[in-house]
Amino acid sequence: MNKRLFFLFVCFFLFATSFSQKKEAVVPFNPVDRPRNLSDSALLDLVQKQTFRYFWDFAHPVSGMARERSNTNFGYGHETIAVGGTGFGIMSVIVAVERKWIGRDTAARFLLKMVKFLLKAESYHGAFPHWMDGATGKTIPFSRKDDGGDLVETSYLFQGLLCARQYFNTNDPVERELRSRISWMWPDIEWNWYTQGQEVLYWHWSPNNGWAMNFPVRGFNECMIMYMLAASCPNEKYQINSSVYHRGWAISDFFKNGKEFYGIRLPLGFDYGGPLFFSQYSFLGLDPLGLKDRYADYWEQNKNHTLINREHCIRNPNKFKGYGESCWGLTASDTYNGYAAHSPTEDIGTITPTAALSAFPYTPDYSMQALKHFYFDLGDKIWGEYGFVDAFNETQNWYAKSYLAIDQGPIIVMIENYRSGLLWKLFMSCPEVQTGLKKLGFESPWIKK
Repeated sequence: MNKRLFFLFVCFFLFATSFSQKKEAVVPFNPVDRPRNLSDSALLDLVQKQTFRYFWDFAHPVSGMARERSNTNFGYGHETIAVGGTGFGIMSVIVAVERKWIGRDTAARFLLKMVKFLLKAESYHGAFPHWMDGATGKTIPFSRKDDGGDLVETSYLFQGLLCARQYFNTNDPVERELRSRISWMWPDIEWNWYTQGQEVLYWHWSPNNGWAMNFPVRGFNECMIMYMLAASCPNEKYQINSSVYHRGWAISDFFKNGKEFYGIRLPLGFDYGGPLFFSQYSFLGLDPLGLKDRYADYWEQNKNHTLINREHCIRNPNKFKGYGESCWGLTASDTYNGYAAHSPTEDIGTITPTAALSAFPYTPDYSMQALKHFYFDLGDKIWGEYGFVDAFNETQNWYAKSYLAIDQGPIIVMIENYRSGLLWKLFMSCPEVQTGLKKLGFESPWIKK
């Protein structure tokens, strides 16, 4: 069981309130004006650009990092930023530069401010916490004992930072400094320290609670990127051995599968695949096309996971309102009674737009079908200032008002990977990543012989 599922009913993602900034909006938003006569390409442009506003207009004004969410709850306010969501936001900034929504020099300065903040923020053997105060860099506990380093959220952050290092590659002084500072932080993560001397990576460590969380990370789930980066660390002193991947990550009761669900074979993971973020978060930068190891072909894994999830919604065994060929996608999100990790085996009728939209590389036709339904048919209920709201449940007549960083980011990034492969090209161009994948026994078109 992974952390998100374990904490499902223990602690929700905390909320960060919106307040105006002096930065010019990328897209002036008028809730009445929702263009209708759009080509597929224009619709993708609009969705990416509108969603990007979450990470630009709504960025924390001091650090530039991504707020956890757009609304508030449980006594936390606008100070709460998400480390993993920020990694996704960094990748979205790269998309914005490439698509000319913002200037390259403006983006480089924005990211440099963020990196300077991170260099002074609290970290634990090189790993950042799940949440921190966006003004001070102090840790905000995710739960009573989760008040230290979070290796998975740190991995999402560095997936984004490494893409930025590769993208901002000119001799401009700001870009040079940005690359240098990312390269200073990256080797300081003590990946092997988080093994406790065992052949598995542990998710958390706290200076107050030590290893009390006791969470060894075993696959298959959203944490694969953590093992990839741990093997790729440029500081050999902190790298993991390949045995940590093969005897830790790849050894569990829910790693290998091989069964068929709705007539679709699933190589790895939980029955029916689990929430769709399993096949999305680690693969924002990690290119699954042609990526294979002794256990699976990861393109097949991720595509089939998506197809099973969609087929479940089409068959709709629980008879929820709205489900069908154009309305599918089960993953972790807000819902009418809190927060839940939605999947075919944990289905309460809540559709989360990021699920289908972040699957664009795997199922482009089906994802476009869902996108058009979300925008043209349901847009008056679920389209807003930062793109699509987090989730909706037509059976309960419930439509979220919230936006979550960790859900908005993959929409921008995975649509871009479908359109141009931009983030995959950047991340996979990292020499360290290629070395790490080779060390773990992976095949990929990106790995240099």
